[in-house]
Amino acid sequence: MYATSLGDDGAVLRPLEPWHADEFLANIDRGREFIGQHIALADIVSDLAASRAFLQAYADKAAKDTARIHGIWLDGELVGGVLFRTMDVPNGTAEAGCWLEPSAAGKGLVTRAARVLIDWAIEERGIHRIEWRVATENAPSIAVARRLGMTKEGVLREIAPYRGKRKDIEVWSVLAPEWRAAKR
Repeated sequence: MYATSLGDDGAVLRPLEPWHADEFLANIDRGREFIGQHIALADIVSDLAASRAFLQAYADKAAKDTARIHGIWLDGELVGGVLFRTMDVPNGTAEAGCWLEPSAAGKGLVTRAARVLIDWAIEERGIHRIEWRVATENAPSIAVARRLGMTKEGVLREIAPYRGKRKDIEVWSVLAPEWRAAKR
């Protein structure tokens, strides 16, 4: 399958598919506590069957053109990923997200990978608006939104229960004309 280089550090982005279930589970296991601070992925991918089911659900959504998931490999090891949790091509909207294990944090991998995915969505799929939803206390993910040139639109107060507490979620976005202008 194809892989897109993310720079000269050995990082690549490529589709994350059901046959990667073992690798995906190992990635989540290495970062379960770190990843689980802010997103439910660490709770959802609890064993090999759940890992396979999660990736199969994304494969099914990709076939329907309603979501995408890509892994970030560093020196041949899956260390995280970026995804479109939702894609509504007819309406030109998508919600992007990410996860990363702690050993790969601070290297710019998510920002570089998200740039590739967002650029594809805007230029190839005609998406007009990309959203980035993030827990207010998730400073690293907020920093990614800023580096991607997104605008903070507001806070959805106590919108989602997570591990027994209601979370505030910030909504960031970038529009296709803004994305293209920033690339120039």
